[in-house]
Amino acid sequence: MPNVGVISIQGDFEKHLHSLAQIGVPGNEVRTPDDLAGVDRIIIPGGESTTVGKLMQRFGLGAALIERAQAGMPFWGTCMGMIMLAAEVEDREQFTLNLLDITVRRNAFGPQVHSFEDHVDFVGLSEGVTGVFIRAPIVTRVGEGVEVLSRYRDQVVAVRQGARLGTSFHPELTEDHRLHEWFAKL
Repeated sequence: MPNVGVISIQGDFEKHLHSLAQIGVPGNEVRTPDDLAGVDRIIIPGGESTTVGKLMQRFGLGAALIERAQAGMPFWGTCMGMIMLAAEVEDREQFTLNLLDITVRRNAFGPQVHSFEDHVDFVGLSEGVTGVFIRAPIVTRVGEGVEVLSRYRDQVVAVRQGARLGTSFHPELTEDHRLHEWFAKL
């Protein structure tokens, strides 16, 4: 059984830990490189990407995450987490881990008051999922070797590159844990 870490610096990490518990997978809060050493896959949750990026740099977690990714560790970024995994962020200079060959646009569906839920088809899931979009990014450029897993209104909202997954939406805010199950088996 995998031991999944959830970056627990800021954001909705507790909801991911709850989803993992619901499927019987151990979840661990990760804040430091030492915490990261104890897990074999990682989720980067939603939150505020500028703040999280600065904290990752300050405490050495960013470099440790890049090292683990290069060694093959599976990664999943939801919302802000997908921004952190991206190679580029449109119209913004900010720290990213540069682990997914994508460009993202922050807040692509508008500010928090325009948050919404809707059905999202997802490659490999016959019924799709409920996408919870909160200041969600979209993928505006998909690099070579990146598979599009989901689109919403013709916008790319989920991608996979090898063992790295990014979703614009928040599956942890629903009672549907299929994406957590899928990630645990990745």
